[in-house]
Amino acid sequence: MKILLVEDNDAIIMGLVFLLNQEGYGVETVKSAGRTRELLQKEEYDLVLLDIALPDGSGFDICSQIKEGSKTPIIFLTAKEDELDVVKGLDMGADDYIVKPFRNRELLSRIKSVLRRSGRASAKLRWSDLELDLETGKVFREGKEIQLTKLEYRILSSMMSCPGKLFTREEILADIWDVSGNFVNDNTLSVTMKRIREKLGDTQGQLIKTVRGMGYRLEG
Repeated sequence: MKILLVEDNDAIIMGLVFLLNQEGYGVETVKSAGRTRELLQKEEYDLVLLDIALPDGSGFDICSQIKEGSKTPIIFLTAKEDELDVVKGLDMGADDYIVKPFRNRELLSRIKSVLRRSGRASAKLRWSDLELDLETGKVFREGKEIQLTKLEYRILSSMMSCPGKLFTREEILADIWDVSGNFVNDNTLSVTMKRIREKLGDTQGQLIKTVRGMGYRLEG
């Protein structure tokens, strides 16, 4: 997956490139509307993350240009949170609108959702003998359906989206908070991970490995 990041803030660029690279995305960055137009004439991207306020133009104009000639999905990533700006962006064909500051895991979740809707990403995640259907929300191991709660499903889907990656306890807690809307403490996370393992038949931790003092990693 190749993402074009249109953003003029160096700190945001650095953070997003690191985050997206960690998730396996290729990222090309550009800071101006003029350079963005040049790239779009000769390159194709799976997704454009687009700021609105650019030094030499508006992200709205870039969005119009992209939508005129392609079906490339666009997510506006901007500090402009006025309702009229949000509506304008979506009416122009943008696939999502995220206001800064944002949570990293929420951004990644939105990116994956847009890529799935646009047909640029698989609707199923597979690792070892695990399969997770993102459209139905069902999880299978060795062809047998596993019943998970909403929190358990959210954790497992995040880990299956990037197997082998170390997910810190802080990252997972942020995900749980997002999906439940309630405060979840560290002990609750430990209990939840234990239940996921039990349901998957992974009581020895061979599939979901604990990295002591840090977090968890999906192996297999």
